[in-house]
Amino acid sequence: MSGKAKKYVDECRDTKNQELDLIDKGVSNLLEIPGLFELRHITRLTLTHNKITVVPPNITELANLEHLNFFNNHIKELPSSLNSLMKLKILNLGMNRLSVLPRGFGAFPVLEVLDLTYNNLSEKSLPGNFFCLDTVRALYLGDNDFEVLPPEIGKLKGLQILVLRDNDIVALPKEIGDLPRLRELHVQGNRLTVLPPEIGNLDLVGSKQVFRGENNPWVTPIADQYQVGVSHVFDYIRSDTYRFLYGRHIAAEAPPPPKTLDKSKKISRMG
Repeated sequence: MSGKAKKYVDECRDTKNQELDLIDKGVSNLLEIPGLFELRHITRLTLTHNKITVVPPNITELANLEHLNFFNNHIKELPSSLNSLMKLKILNLGMNRLSVLPRGFGAFPVLEVLDLTYNNLSEKSLPGNFFCLDTVRALYLGDNDFEVLPPEIGKLKGLQILVLRDNDIVALPKEIGDLPRLRELHVQGNRLTVLPPEIGNLDLVGSKQVFRGENNPWVTPIADQYQVGVSHVFDYIRSDTYRFLYGRHIAAEAPPPPKTLDKSKKISRMG
């Protein structure tokens, strides 16, 4: 299929087009596409719906990239030099087979949108500087294997959208309440029973705000409020009654709810 892709590469070079789309071209090895890494003028590269397993270090030769999309491939490995793409604003690695991120991954200087949805990532997969991505405004971590969200999430002060749906998260850190710009929080389909009172600091109720929390084993008071509406949940969380209940719940050190989803058949776990 490299010959088929080469046609598009040649057209992009000859026309000086800044966008190259290689969608569903059967690409498995980027190094087999002649001339690809000579397109240093392109700002957008779309490689969705292919069979790529490894992103080669050569990707950094495309120094003007602002938008890089690898959605729905077979990627298991990323180069540690990926953050050398100094102009990258949008990086989509969703629907792949990543179980770890390389060292230094959090050093993208201007990254705004990071999609890691539907991989095999957990809190142990993140490099030490992951939460240095202080320019990120949208972070998608849904459909992974997180059980804990690290408290360092509170460092991402510019975050507006945080998607954590369909993981195995048993608790949210209080630092999530330190995200002043957060307007969308998706935590549905986890193992949450309570929310930290600090989440009441957030403005997640209104026509332009989103809070999704269904399909969690909430304690009865939160579950009851959720049936009435999200605004009632947040009113309750901000109450002294809830703070008392939360403190008692934490002190009890009850074991987390069991996992209810069998993720062994996830696409991202296929060989």
